[in-house]
Amino acid sequence: MSRFAAPIAEQIWDMKYRLKQADGMPLDQSVEDTWRRIARALASVEHDTAEWEDRFYTALEDFKYLPAGRIVAGAGTARSVTLFNCFVMGTVPDSMGGIFDNLREAALTMQQGGGIGYDFSTIRPKGAEVLGVAADASGPLSFMDVWDAMCRTIMSAGSRRGAMMATLRCDHPDIEAFIAAKSDPARLRMFNVSVLVTDPFMEAVAADGPWELVFGGRVYRTVQARDLWNKIMRATYDYAEPGVIFIDRINAENNLNYVETIAATNPCGEQPLPPYGACLLGSINLSRLVEGAFGPDARIDAGRLSDLVALAVRMMDNVVDASRFPLEAQAAEARAKRRIGLGVTGLADALAMVGLRYGSDAAVEMTGEWLRLIANASYRASALLAAEKGAFPLYDAAAYAKAPMILRLEPDVQALIARHGLRNALLTSIAPTGTISLFAGNVSSGIEPIFANSYTRKVLQPDGTRTEEEVVDYAVALWRARMASAPLPDHFVTAQTLAPLDHVRMQAAAQPWIDSSISKTINVPADIDFESFKDVYAAAYASGCKGCTTYRPNDVTGSVLTVSEAEARPEASAASEAARGEVIYMSEPLDRPAALEGHTYKVKWPDSEHALYITINDIVLAGHRRPFEVFINSKNMEHFAWTVALTRMISAVFRRGGDVSFVVEELKAVFDPRGGAWMNGKYVPSILAAIGGVIERHMVSIGFIAGEGMGLKSDPQAEVVNLGHKPGPACPSCGQYDMRMAEGCLTCNSCGYSKCS
Repeated sequence: MSRFAAPIAEQIWDMKYRLKQADGMPLDQSVEDTWRRIARALASVEHDTAEWEDRFYTALEDFKYLPAGRIVAGAGTARSVTLFNCFVMGTVPDSMGGIFDNLREAALTMQQGGGIGYDFSTIRPKGAEVLGVAADASGPLSFMDVWDAMCRTIMSAGSRRGAMMATLRCDHPDIEAFIAAKSDPARLRMFNVSVLVTDPFMEAVAADGPWELVFGGRVYRTVQARDLWNKIMRATYDYAEPGVIFIDRINAENNLNYVETIAATNPCGEQPLPPYGACLLGSINLSRLVEGAFGPDARIDAGRLSDLVALAVRMMDNVVDASRFPLEAQAAEARAKRRIGLGVTGLADALAMVGLRYGSDAAVEMTGEWLRLIANASYRASALLAAEKGAFPLYDAAAYAKAPMILRLEPDVQALIARHGLRNALLTSIAPTGTISLFAGNVSSGIEPIFANSYTRKVLQPDGTRTEEEVVDYAVALWRARMASAPLPDHFVTAQTLAPLDHVRMQAAAQPWIDSSISKTINVPADIDFESFKDVYAAAYASGCKGCTTYRPNDVTGSVLTVSEAEARPEASAASEAARGEVIYMSEPLDRPAALEGHTYKVKWPDSEHALYITINDIVLAGHRRPFEVFINSKNMEHFAWTVALTRMISAVFRRGGDVSFVVEELKAVFDPRGGAWMNGKYVPSILAAIGGVIERHMVSIGFIAGEGMGLKSDPQAEVVNLGHKPGPACPSCGQYDMRMAEGCLTCNSCGYSKCS
């Protein structure tokens, strides 16, 4: 009998987490096999491996404890991947050689599957003198463009493109250009961007005072602090970025402020980290711990929660020893401090199951109580681990005795820490859990509200037909199972109806018990006025949050999926179904029909004696023609191996469906160090770029893309999915218009794709 609570959970497991051979043959026959694989891998560093394997399995069983996706997918697989989700890279030197050394490190880290964060505040501003070369500096944004291009090129582990965070201090001379950078819809798409906001800046904003923009001890110019703050607010109001990180608060609250200074975070902001710091993540699934759900005595048992937390802490501590690291500097940093980020998911579901409305006074109080229990249990477990295995190498008893988090803990926990030290420098964080929450049966994600009680997910089958399935929130499904047709109580509230300041209250309730930070998105309505929007950030700062991220539907990033359960979706006519140029996305590769139509193109490269002949065959699905396979032939045997490899790879991509126009983008970006050639009045940097140009022109000719250098033609189906609203971005994994903004990250409701997990 399947342990999955919903079909989407099993599909997520099969796509993302199930161990398979290279040919696709499953090695994990069931999710129990996956749990066993993880438990065995994390117990391998223990002396009594069999005992701890069984105990770790009980924590994983029934999705009670959810390690982050990197651990679920990679533990026990012998693959050369890291089990750490994200990294903050080394401090970027203000020199050309140092900058590109850091670019190389970033590429190596992404290759193993790690997202990265960078502070670009160390790079001199645009126009500053570069001594010795009689030139002016191009500024940090120009190098961010280089990082962005690198990230577009490298596919990280799990066939997911890498995620990045860029930060810049609020006193950097290029801060205004940084704030405005993402007003260009095509710029820095691989980055999340955030401004490092200091306490003196916030004081200057409150006083409407002057603010100096400085670098290297030189004041470049002075602006009004409130004007600069309003520029930040206007940018995020108009196009959802930059976020705001209260960096002085982060450093003041950091247990390790005696040995490190933080200037950047991982891509979704929940892990402020020092240079080469890594985030190791996992979540307690609160929805699985509620006893007597929906009854008068519904509750989470404190003892059961504490026991689960202790097992989770031990498992995560073992990951430090079991994981690979892309760079030795990252391994050294992780082992010196052994920081972990244990958080929660399913909070909103758990609140609904005990009868509390997310955002209410009672829910705020209960959230604080649950997080207090988790913090105390985490530190208790880490102190006992230190007694057994030793404290982390950089532990300083005197410094920890006055750390703000330690002073908030229960006296018995403080006494244990004083006696034994701590195994882990920091223990709690609340990370994005979009994909693992779907894996666990569509529980509410992290500490976010329930996004929607239910929604319709469209799944395209290998033959191009479309099927639909209802995806129901875990707590809602449980209510339906127990209460039959009884209407949902009023305390079931969704992100669509929640007041913005209720979001802030929930984040602030959790923050005192979170060592690191919290990944959360405050969704606000499109029609919120600007002053009310600014009040959200003011409330976040005043209530002790370490950062603030909002999402307002806008013209640059579009609208995320909206759900109206009372409103019927308009139905398209059969004629319009056949006529529209719909982009087809497939859950499995299509089988090749016996015959296909196509075109053959001749390309004569100046340095080659023989021409290339490029054949592109198409398939017609839902009345729309799309590329299906490519063949490249030439008498020049020098090209034989790579042309065969290229055709096999491109054809495999084409047969998966979706927006395959990126193939053109990647090929056209390839340059030959020996030089390119002029073809038809244009400079083409390589023979591969020439092939990309042929494929692009073919896509234009069949109507698959709108024109040279342009993306997909509009998909009218998006108008149906979004109930008449402006469509948001298509999911880069499955292509559906089911993206939602949660926990600082766009997440797909249909396939579970997330930029951050």
